[in-house]
Amino acid sequence: MSEPRVPKLDAADKEKLKKAFDVSHFDFNAILRGAQLTLVGAHRALQNPSIFTNTHYKQAAIAVGAGIAIRLLIALPIYGVKLLLLITSLFYDLDKTTWDNTLVNGLDMLANHILQVPLFLMTLMRYVTPTLDNMFMESLRWVDHTYVEKHKHENPDTLRDMYYPNLRQYKQKDGSTHSTSTAESISMLLYRYGRRAAISLAVFGLSYLPYVGRLVLPACSFYTFNKAVGLGPASVIFGTGIFLPRHILVRFLQTYFASRGLMRELLEPYFARVHFTKEQKKNWFRNREGLLFGFGVGFYTLLQVPLLGVLIYGIAEASTAYLITKITDPPPASNAPSAEMRQYLESQQVWRNKHELVNASLGALDSIRREKPPSYEEATKADSTGVATTSGSSTSRREL
Repeated sequence: MSEPRVPKLDAADKEKLKKAFDVSHFDFNAILRGAQLTLVGAHRALQNPSIFTNTHYKQAAIAVGAGIAIRLLIALPIYGVKLLLLITSLFYDLDKTTWDNTLVNGLDMLANHILQVPLFLMTLMRYVTPTLDNMFMESLRWVDHTYVEKHKHENPDTLRDMYYPNLRQYKQKDGSTHSTSTAESISMLLYRYGRRAAISLAVFGLSYLPYVGRLVLPACSFYTFNKAVGLGPASVIFGTGIFLPRHILVRFLQTYFASRGLMRELLEPYFARVHFTKEQKKNWFRNREGLLFGFGVGFYTLLQVPLLGVLIYGIAEASTAYLITKITDPPPASNAPSAEMRQYLESQQVWRNKHELVNASLGALDSIRREKPPSYEEATKADSTGVATTSGSSTSRREL
């Protein structure tokens, strides 16, 4: 009796399988470095003396006041239910029941973890006042300034180009929706939030279905992480999620989604000026996904601090300017030829200094050197000759 033949995988199948289990863009070291940059970026931003001005203190006071208002807005319905339960307890004995505690806890989870109301209200402030955008640009100017001061005794030809002078000249527009007015931007934000909230509520409601409800949240986890980190890790998350309590899974999923959403909002001042296509922007995020996730989770955790969440949101925006200088190249001048701008946009699709940034010690972050991206002239020459221009020579290395 002959043994059953085991089908062999061809090259295409092997490539698909390799891609399914590829987690290079979402590896643990990148996530950890992103979380560390949360603190490094915040420390760098808070060293800027221009932040500590009368305008800043006024905005800080407004931010704290907004934080209190947000907490009250969330807490009032919950306290209203508690008051109603207290009145009900005068007529009915609720000591022997648990549904009242379940109701209060459910409302708290609904507001803070499922609907993400506090984060939404903080995000809404961006479209009401230019404070956050101004904070990003001021922090970017400070990062350039400290870089020049730190390396003022070195050969200027070996230093990187500046970010702030060119970026401040770019025409600003909404990088998410390409809207033409504040009203349209807010309406698009409300649509995105309403869509996410409806999906979250639907998934949470389906998780209470008999028999199959237990699999709803693990299945959503698998679907989400299969797209982000690949088939292998997603399968592990699915298998683990089956045995985890519902409230832990909800917080896990919502933390992931909220962190990604927060990161996209924090990067809005950059993308509002550097106009990537939808596909380019998707590639940009995917190449840096692990580090951005760690950075976003770090600040999302800090945003949970009562009353100070809005103030921390401002620090997160300022810290994002420092992050930009570590994971992108300085943009060309705003009046540069369109071909040069297209070449810059294409060059940012790949995160070239990932290995150096992820593996460097925290104290050496400002000493990392990387290869200079090909210039417009080099790229043009490469296109005309059909030979790719390399940038590995010792004269083409720049410091971050």
